[in-house]
Amino acid sequence: MTMKMTTRIYYEDTDSGGVVYYANYLRFLERARTEMLRGFGFEQARLARDNGIAFAVRSLQVEYLKPARLDDLIEVHSTIGELGRAQVVFLQRIEREGELLVEAAVRVACLDLAKGKATAIPKNIHDKLKKPT
Repeated sequence: MTMKMTTRIYYEDTDSGGVVYYANYLRFLERARTEMLRGFGFEQARLARDNGIAFAVRSLQVEYLKPARLDDLIEVHSTIGELGRAQVVFLQRIEREGELLVEAAVRVACLDLAKGKATAIPKNIHDKLKKPT
């Protein structure tokens, strides 16, 4: 299942030339992953408070293909590429009117907040990510 998040490019997202600053694409990707988890019924704040876990980026690969510009409306598409016991690889792409701008593979680890270490993804979350509805 692929989830889509739409957002507009604002002045604060761009450099002096009106082009999205490269690091800001990571913010768009983060928001889309957070919204994807929310779509599965898992809010980040609640996971931290009730389950003592958080998801943190372990590694990422990003290809910047074309720039987004001030006032563009972009779509961030997210899907689960791999699901392990304690980590998830999200495959994400950013498009403008169907044109591919950015591709990314983001490896996210599940962390036990009290121990500061990787931990298994809770079964209810793992099951939902494995078989999204």
